[in-house]
Amino acid sequence: MNKKIELQDLGFKDYKQTWDYQEQLFKGIVDTKIKNRRENLQLPTDNYFLFVEHPHVYTLGKSGDLSNLLLDENQLKQKGATFYKINRGGDITYHGPGQIVGYPILDLENFFTDIHKYLRFLEEMIILTLAEYGLKAERSEGETGVWLDVGTPFARKICAMGVRASRWVTMHGFALNVNANLGYFDNIIPCGIRGKAVTSLNVELGVKEVNVEEVKEKLLKHFSHLFEAEFKK
Repeated sequence: MNKKIELQDLGFKDYKQTWDYQEQLFKGIVDTKIKNRRENLQLPTDNYFLFVEHPHVYTLGKSGDLSNLLLDENQLKQKGATFYKINRGGDITYHGPGQIVGYPILDLENFFTDIHKYLRFLEEMIILTLAEYGLKAERSEGETGVWLDVGTPFARKICAMGVRASRWVTMHGFALNVNANLGYFDNIIPCGIRGKAVTSLNVELGVKEVNVEEVKEKLLKHFSHLFEAEFKK
């Protein structure tokens, strides 16, 4: 079992290019697993964790409803945004500047074979990170991601999640609003959930900008503890 994870910070990168890169890493892990089974080998499988920030983009998951995108093609262009239907779970979401997007591409057989637990651990990483900023974040029953003021009229989402897994290999991941332009969420029904607001860490803390690198460090600390993993750069 390989519990080492290669950390890659891709910086500011186009969504489609990043998606293609994820698919490449994902395929490499799956191919190793197939080779191991066919040839009765025990070659170690790789794990990756990608950090990235995307230009304005809307993505729709496999089970999503296109009507949750409230813009047509021309309006998307005017907003400087792109749109993709993709192969993760979940409905529609937005990625853009000021957001930390994380894509763990893991062979869960190196850790545990439980997708439900995997999602709960991703949520827990966010919850523990936000607690360091004095925020009480929590899960909302029946709704993925991480929320504030759950069960009140002021419930608002701060982190969206959507993953894909095949042969216990994961891709896609989470998007945490840190210094996000929340106006872009007005163009969708986020995750298909009506009447719920979206927020960002800087808004919750009442500051213009939160140090993104500091947030990343906290996320990695909690991720490595939860998954009993070691990051290598």
